[in-house]
Amino acid sequence: MSIEAVHRVTASNQATRRYRLLSLFIALVFALAIHPRKAQAQIIGELEANIPFQFYAGNTKLPAGEYRIQVLDNSDLSIMEISRVDGSASALFQIQDAEKNSEPAKSELIFNKYKDRYFLAKFFDEDNRDGSQVVESHYEKKVSQASLEAQEHVPAHHRRQQGK
Repeated sequence: MSIEAVHRVTASNQATRRYRLLSLFIALVFALAIHPRKAQAQIIGELEANIPFQFYAGNTKLPAGEYRIQVLDNSDLSIMEISRVDGSASALFQIQDAEKNSEPAKSELIFNKYKDRYFLAKFFDEDNRDGSQVVESHYEKKVSQASLEAQEHVPAHHRRQQGK
């Protein structure tokens, strides 16, 4: 009789554990389903653009020229690098998610313009409403308080793969 009682208690404990595991699994699936997902940098690969004016990327002032933009490796997709194609200048800057009202027909860089100063502000990949926004530097905040803002759009394209 004691062996039967032990088997019943063991079976009951196993059923309770299964029920708890199943409940925990369902709760986990539900939590993951309703948790907002953070979109990461939306630029895939490298973008290139010919920027016809001097500008700031983050805290760095860069001359006009042909530039390449890419996500910095090992940055959890929140740090990007912009560098001149000839390697003579570069800057790192922090990004966050951005969304456009409609899908852009072409990849583009968007600059905030305050009088004669340009600041890299956002960039979008063609046919994708989700893009990236440059975290505003202290200098841009200071300049923006002193003048009115305009925007300048510069077309960009994906770097051509060699051999194609």
